[in-house]
Amino acid sequence: MTNNKQKLELTWIGKDEELKLEPRILIEDPEKSYGDKSSENMLIHGDNLLALKALEQDYAGKVKCIYIDPPYNTGSAFEHYDDGVEHSIWLNLMEKRLIVLRNLLRSDGSIWISIDDNELAYLRVLMDEIFGRSNFISNIIWQKVLSVKNSARHLSVDHDYILVFAKNADLWRPNLLPMSEKQKLTYKNPDNDSRGPWQSVSLSARNPYSKGFYEIICPGGNVVKGPPEGRYWSISKEKLIDLDGDNRIWWGKESNGVPRRKVFLKDMKEKGKIPQTLWFFTEVGHTQEAKKESLTLFSKNAFSTPKPERLIERILTLASSEDDIVLDSFLGSGTTAAVAHKMGRKWIGVELGEHANTHCLPRLKKVVDGTDGLPLSESLGWKGGGGFKFYNLAPSLLRKDKYGNWIIDEKYNANMLAAAMCKHEGFRFSPHEELYWKQGGSTETDYIFVTTAFVTVEQLDKIHEEMSGEESLLICAKSFAPECDDRHPNITIKKIPQMILGKCEYGQDNYDLNIIESTEEAAEDQDLTNEDHE
Repeated sequence: MTNNKQKLELTWIGKDEELKLEPRILIEDPEKSYGDKSSENMLIHGDNLLALKALEQDYAGKVKCIYIDPPYNTGSAFEHYDDGVEHSIWLNLMEKRLIVLRNLLRSDGSIWISIDDNELAYLRVLMDEIFGRSNFISNIIWQKVLSVKNSARHLSVDHDYILVFAKNADLWRPNLLPMSEKQKLTYKNPDNDSRGPWQSVSLSARNPYSKGFYEIICPGGNVVKGPPEGRYWSISKEKLIDLDGDNRIWWGKESNGVPRRKVFLKDMKEKGKIPQTLWFFTEVGHTQEAKKESLTLFSKNAFSTPKPERLIERILTLASSEDDIVLDSFLGSGTTAAVAHKMGRKWIGVELGEHANTHCLPRLKKVVDGTDGLPLSESLGWKGGGGFKFYNLAPSLLRKDKYGNWIIDEKYNANMLAAAMCKHEGFRFSPHEELYWKQGGSTETDYIFVTTAFVTVEQLDKIHEEMSGEESLLICAKSFAPECDDRHPNITIKKIPQMILGKCEYGQDNYDLNIIESTEEAAEDQDLTNEDHE
């Protein structure tokens, strides 16, 4: 770690290594998509760094809330996530993904990251670098355990953290929390006020106020010389008289107490509660609650380290509203997507492991059917509905033949190739209904045409006749007549795959940096370290 006058910078082995990510396309698997066929919700199976890159073109600046629960780098082996990795590898794993995640966030969006003490300090500095220190919002403490852990080597760890950053702290504002039933019970109505139950709050404050020091005569005759020593009345005497005239001042049962302001429950219901940074398990659940939920969903194949649905509900309540897009690129057993769905959010979930099929897929089908049987569904009144589409990452566009030459992978049909080339060249794939050569566009007048056929001069001239004067066209072809080069000033023709060689890394399907390291020794340590990470 180095320090200079400008900022604190985190350094590690491999930090400056640049990854040339291939912008893959996503292929829907209609047999696994479920429910409403028009749904925009996405369950993506594949490497999450490549998946995020695949999403970047269409979703940059559109995601309102990102929640991720990455490997904690504890040295513990889990059945589904073995997350003990060398420190610099963990930082590389996170940095590359966080850069793309920031690009996906809306200007008023936020990212929430679950983490523990092992990497909290380093993650905070890394987030300062990527998101900007001024966009740090808070470090929330979540009380994750129900009881003391007697097997702890030193201290029983009761909490994890949720690190919160905004894309732009000047624009981001959290939603207020609805009041709980327990909180509502603290409101009483001792004077039978027609406006209903209320609480009284102090009228004094520490902040100096020019009109905040005066004598008060209570209705019962008692004289209050002024606010407590070192404090000031928070309102002027004229404001106090106005509030008292509207029966919004409480003087105590004998009408001789220090005045307090009445705050009505009906007003608080409309406004909500300011969120705090200490979250107790009584409010948002604990790890045992999460494991019980996982057992309900998956029986003997329960996910080892889930998060409780109530915890995710709290995050999405604060950080999103209905129809906002929520993203989780370490989806685990699907908790974030399930809760987002039940709360009326649009969602995108990415999962590399096979439990995208064994856990996420069946769980989300139950959510759509309204049959997951979890307490949150009951408290939200969720009965089912909606749907999602299941996607796999397309294979790498190029592969080497037996002679070591790069060729287009034969798995790519014409549409897939056109869509892939659109991503490579910065166009949106949107085939025209009538003009075959308009397969995508980057502006209203710039188009792209991708073909594996030999392009002749006659074909080129025919296309040029159909183009308007202000339109331009990029043609990507496997081969073409030499005369096609520079034949028309508004048509550029290039050969594939030569035109994209060297732009990115082909044939790389996994950027998980070998975080899976299942060992018997690590498995035995699971209960002694971190058992609470999803």
